[in-house]
Amino acid sequence: MPVPPGLVPLCLPTPALKLWAKLCSPLRGSEFPIASLALKFTMPLERLQKIIAAAGVASRRKAEELISSGHVQVNGTVVTELGSKADPETDHVRVNGKLLHGAQRHVYLLLNKPKGYVTTMSDPEKRPTVMDLIRGVKGRVYPVGRLDYASEGLLLLTNDGELAHRLMKAASHVAKTYVVKVAGTPKEEAIAKLRAGVSIATDDGKRVKTGPALVRVVKEAANPWYEITLVEGRNRQIRRMFEAVGHHVEKIKRVRYGPLTLDVPPGKFRTLTLKEVERLNSASKTGVTGSKQSA
Repeated sequence: MPVPPGLVPLCLPTPALKLWAKLCSPLRGSEFPIASLALKFTMPLERLQKIIAAAGVASRRKAEELISSGHVQVNGTVVTELGSKADPETDHVRVNGKLLHGAQRHVYLLLNKPKGYVTTMSDPEKRPTVMDLIRGVKGRVYPVGRLDYASEGLLLLTNDGELAHRLMKAASHVAKTYVVKVAGTPKEEAIAKLRAGVSIATDDGKRVKTGPALVRVVKEAANPWYEITLVEGRNRQIRRMFEAVGHHVEKIKRVRYGPLTLDVPPGKFRTLTLKEVERLNSASKTGVTGSKQSA
């Protein structure tokens, strides 16, 4: 039965409906004035930062910065308002002048970051970056969170912007475990303060109280080693926590991130298994508490 002019055949399956709308596109505004609405019913718009992250260009947080700074165009128009949406299938989205070509195949890597590397895509001081260690990987990945220049251990890299966004949100409560060597032996009162939360300075000069932490000694010595588990991710947080109780951190290594455990040599990386990706996705939504606190 022919479709009367001006009516959208919503009874068609989605692929057929898309084809019908495309065939009718030359007649928009005339015989089929609402043909262009067909795809709007079947393909919901998505936020620009989500489209950019899915294309593997940047994390959602970085994508928001690109939008705000005027580096993103939709159909030739610069868009700077966060929250703007587009259709990833029909709209032309450009970042720094380059046209996006849809979502990439997601890549998930576990890297053992050595000391002496910065956790950035590039460094203005020309220091080595963790990207120098990622060779032979198809698709562009970026670090999730950071380990500072002098820290080492488990670092996750991916082009899955949605997962990266959830993991970096403070509310995700994904546990991160570190082994730490400190100068001098903290008193039990100091360890109790670390477990309860201490006041530390932030990068912008404010002071915040850290959340509860799991702390246990793993090697007693003049300069002992501790295992500490956090569900926060503030910059240089562990160093600042121990400084708050009068002790300098000499070494720090991240050994667990949610369900992931460090199991590759320094400077090496591996691809996550499907099971690990599933568990990481689940952890990013529900949180992972880590091991039981020692007495």
